[in-house]
Amino acid sequence: MKINGFTIWLTGLSGAGKTTIAEKLCLALNKRQVPCETLDGDVIRENLSKGLTFSREDRDINVLRIGFVAALLSRNGVGVIVSAISPYQEARQQVRAKIKNFIEVYIKCPIEECERRDVKGLYKKVRSGALTGFTGISDPYEEPRHPEIICFTDTETVEISVNKIISYLEEAGYLPTLPLMDTLQDKSINEA
Repeated sequence: MKINGFTIWLTGLSGAGKTTIAEKLCLALNKRQVPCETLDGDVIRENLSKGLTFSREDRDINVLRIGFVAALLSRNGVGVIVSAISPYQEARQQVRAKIKNFIEVYIKCPIEECERRDVKGLYKKVRSGALTGFTGISDPYEEPRHPEIICFTDTETVEISVNKIISYLEEAGYLPTLPLMDTLQDKSINEA
């Protein structure tokens, strides 16, 4: 089966689990011999969008740049996994309109849990006043209206979230469905 390129767009608050899911999903796709590339919002901002602020306009520019790269890769048969807050619905819709096989995944997690995790120490900076314009606290996050998938990372394991995405890709015809025997063998290898 020829693999068609696609873009999995993980959106959600800082600390919701986007990067963790993206990394595990990429490993799962690599295991299936699917060419895969991750585009992390922080990495893109540091390398492709250096100098942009966190104004709405600059955030949208950053999202559109990520979308441009994702479109190039996916139209050439690559499975692209984007992990970026991408807080505004309009910018996400613009990207969706430009990418043929676009799958929006809402990485949903209550802000209280994201703040408890505080992986990057950003919430602490916000609460101390050292950081302003922070998505979900002093800047809005517009939840996706109709995402293809929702992962509830406060109640699901990373594996459950990744399996939801893999199942969607199989059902939508982007990935071949693994025979039950292969799935069981993969599971036993992971548990060993």
